[in-house]
Amino acid sequence: MYIVIISLIVIAAILLILAVLIQNPKGGGIASNFSAGNAIMGVRRTSEFIEKLTWGLAIAIIVLSLSSNMFVSTGGSADEGAKSAISEEAENADIPSMPSLPPGGANQNTPPAER
Repeated sequence: MYIVIISLIVIAAILLILAVLIQNPKGGGIASNFSAGNAIMGVRRTSEFIEKLTWGLAIAIIVLSLSSNMFVSTGGSADEGAKSAISEEAENADIPSMPSLPPGGANQNTPPAER
């Protein structure tokens, strides 16, 4: 079911891209190509349809994205197994200790003759 929802989201996103590209930022849009033949549908109705289609596709993407969360598995047992394996490795690892000063307390940067 998750794959179906993701497929619908991709299809809606492609249609949304096309709907946005059809629109003209100055209000003409797809209807600006038909200058005299707008007796039936008209410029205003065409731009309203494209605007409603854009809003509908955007809302559909949001709803599908939120609903896809219901079908995602949490994977509790696999995560717990990985965490326990990592913690066991960390406990068994040989961690080197920081070197300490020599018994006389001499500075490591001083030449051996001055120690």
